[in-house]
Amino acid sequence: MLKKRVLIIDDDTRNIFALKATLQSKGFECRSCLSALEALTILKTEEVIDVILIDMMMPDMDGYEAIPRIKNLDNRRETPIFSVTAQAMVGDREKCLRAGATDYIAKPIDVDRLLHLLSTI
Repeated sequence: MLKKRVLIIDDDTRNIFALKATLQSKGFECRSCLSALEALTILKTEEVIDVILIDMMMPDMDGYEAIPRIKNLDNRRETPIFSVTAQAMVGDREKCLRAGATDYIAKPIDVDRLLHLLSTI
């Protein structure tokens, strides 16, 4: 079975480190970047990305702006995007889904829930 390739987009290197360590220990391949602009550059290529984890609160371009841009890329229309946010307020999940996210996960990340979401792709 091929490893699923995950792109982690987060402006906090500690979050990237923790997510990468967790996912790699479960057999995922991970690529990361520190901004949505950097992610868009990667996603415009033909690099294989099976799923995207995006932090919703980042400087310059947040996830709410980035997700529709990603979904507008011809080669990424069907790529699942999971929003990751510390802003676990009422209505946040719906706001993420309206932006085009496949689903939503709150920080601190429940690893079992994340693995369940990733198993659905």
